[in-house]
Amino acid sequence: MTDIQWLPFLGVVLLAYAIPGPDFAVVARAAASSRAAGWRAGLGAQTGLCVHMVAAVVGLSLLISRSPTVLSILQILGGLYLVWLGISALRQSTSEGTAASDVRWFRMGLVTNLLNPKAVLFFVALLPQFVDADGVLPLQIGLLGIIDVAIGLAVWAVVTAAVGRLAAGSSNSTSWNRVVGVLFIGIGVALAVEAV
Repeated sequence: MTDIQWLPFLGVVLLAYAIPGPDFAVVARAAASSRAAGWRAGLGAQTGLCVHMVAAVVGLSLLISRSPTVLSILQILGGLYLVWLGISALRQSTSEGTAASDVRWFRMGLVTNLLNPKAVLFFVALLPQFVDADGVLPLQIGLLGIIDVAIGLAVWAVVTAAVGRLAAGSSNSTSWNRVVGVLFIGIGVALAVEAV
């Protein structure tokens, strides 16, 4: 395991978190509600990442990645889920409805990550490029996955703190819900169209 390419791996992981995607949108929307909600959404997203990691370690991700139909279905479901989240965010911005429960924020982060086919491909196509070819592949994938999850938790902590400051106050929170709602719908439509 001494031949794991640590620096390139860390660079790719940091770059992946720097490019906003569905997980970022969920965490940002939750953080606009409260820091605790942002943390719960981030924990949900990282729990989903743990599921992808375990699937990669046992070989399930490889099977999924070799089936274009399954990947397309996963992508369409992920896109539709994001559109639904976007509509929910827009509805919440125009009403005085109550904020999502703690469990719901966690579930949003979890489901968004689980339905992201790029997470599957990350563990199947990208991670193996950084491992020691003479080492035990599942062990190395697990180790790199754990580091990825830990980095993600740190990133979501920063995002939660930053968005919490930006969206402080009910009027900013409403505006933030609108922005994130449109973002969800845009990403969701793009994912679904790309899969068709």
